[in-house]
Amino acid sequence: MDRKIISTKDAPQAIGTYSQAVKIGNTVYLSGQIPLNPENMKLVDGDMRAQITRVFDNLNAVAKAAGGSLANIAKLNVYLTDLTHFPLVNEIMAGYFSEPYPARATVGVASLPKGAMIEMDAVMVIE
Repeated sequence: MDRKIISTKDAPQAIGTYSQAVKIGNTVYLSGQIPLNPENMKLVDGDMRAQITRVFDNLNAVAKAAGGSLANIAKLNVYLTDLTHFPLVNEIMAGYFSEPYPARATVGVASLPKGAMIEMDAVMVIE
């Protein structure tokens, strides 16, 4: 199995025993991203809109480092500590993705690392 580890300074560094992404063949598995600012590794200031936007920006940075973009994401998983934010995720996601949209699951969770209110991970397929 040809496995390549993907890493970029444009997204938060791993805060545990994992890689930002792993590429196997033309499939890239992007690890979960929370709304950390990659420059200082702290949660972004601001409201839920700021957190969601930061997570998409972090995923986009890792996707680019792997040679793709958000347009190449086949499956997106969203984890929310409060599902009332689901409509806001849809609104902001529309600014990052175009049809056809990736497959997606959204799950309500009790808590996330560092007190984040949202986390996303993805599977991307690139040419």
